[in-house]
Amino acid sequence: MKIFDAYIRYICNVRRYSDRTVALYEHAVKDYLSHVFPEGVPEDDADVAKAFNTSEIRSYMVQMLDSTPPMSAKTVSLHLSALSSICRYMMKEGLLRSNPVRLVTKPKVEKRVPQFYRKDSMDEYFNTTSRLLDKDGYDAFLREWHTLSGKEYYSSLLERMVISTLYSLGLRRSELIGLKVGNVDFGRNVVKVCGKGDKMREIPLVPLLSEEILLYLKAVETMCGRERSLEEPLFVTYSGNPLYAKYVDRVVKSALGRVRSVKGRRSPHVLRHSLATELMNGDAELNSIKELLGHSSLAATQVYTHSSIARLKDSYERAHPRAKNGGKHGD
Repeated sequence: MKIFDAYIRYICNVRRYSDRTVALYEHAVKDYLSHVFPEGVPEDDADVAKAFNTSEIRSYMVQMLDSTPPMSAKTVSLHLSALSSICRYMMKEGLLRSNPVRLVTKPKVEKRVPQFYRKDSMDEYFNTTSRLLDKDGYDAFLREWHTLSGKEYYSSLLERMVISTLYSLGLRRSELIGLKVGNVDFGRNVVKVCGKGDKMREIPLVPLLSEEILLYLKAVETMCGRERSLEEPLFVTYSGNPLYAKYVDRVVKSALGRVRSVKGRRSPHVLRHSLATELMNGDAELNSIKELLGHSSLAATQVYTHSSIARLKDSYERAHPRAKNGGKHGD
C-alpha cells in the first residue's frame, strides 16, 4: 500500500503538519482501513482507493458513534477530517475523481467558549516577577551566572520570557519553540513567526517586550561567552538546549500556578486565547486579530467574540431603560 506511506510523507514534509496532527491523521486512516478491510489491507493502491466511498465512510461514522463508549462528535469529526485529507491527496495522485467525505454530514460539535485569563491576573504575575528586570539583580547574574543562584535567576528569567512572549504575541507553543534569534527585528519592531503550513507572518513588537528580549539575549550571550548567530534558537535552557513542548507546558503550569486569581487550565494556548480576548475587548478589528494569530479563516477568529457579547450584555443590563429594575412593566 504505497499510497498511505506517500500520504504520510506528504503531510510531514510538504504540508508540514505538526507531529501531533500527523499522528492523529495516521491513526484515523489506519482505523478506517481496518474497518473496511478487517482481513488485511490490499497492496494495490487502486483497490485501496475504491474503499474511500461515501457509503463506507457513512458506515464508519455510524460505527464510531455507536461504539462503547461512543466517540464524541469532536473525535468523529477529526477522523472524517483525516479521511478528507487523504482523499484530497488521492485526487491529486489521480486515484479519486472527487472527495467522498464532502457528501457526508459531520456530527454537530458543540462550540466551547475559549478559556482565558483576565488582565488583572496577568498583571499580578508580571508585577510579582518584575524584580527579575531590576539592574542590581541582573548585574549580579552577569557576575555569578555559573553559580547556583545564577542558574536560579536564569531559570526564572526564562520563565518570564516564555509567559511574556506567549501572552504579548499570541503565539502557539510550536511557534514559540521555533523562534530564531534572527526572527526578532528590533529595527522595525516586529517578530517574524513561522506558523502552520510554514506560513510566515509579522507581529508588532511592543516596547516592553522588546526591552525584555534584549536583556534576555545579553544574559544568554554571557553564559555562552559569545554572540549567537541569527539561526540559533531564540530561547534556550540554562544548558543551552532548545526548548521543547513539555518544557514549555511545565513552565506555564508552574508560573501561573503561583497566581492565586488564575483558575482552571494553565496552558500556553490559554495565554494565546487571553491576548485575543483582550484585543477583542479593546475593539481591535476582527481581521487584524485574525492576521496576528495566523488563522487561515475568519471563522476561527470569531470564537473570541464571546467576550464582546458578554460585555455588551453587561452594558445592556446596566444602561438599557427597560432592563433596569428587572424590566418590570411601567418602570
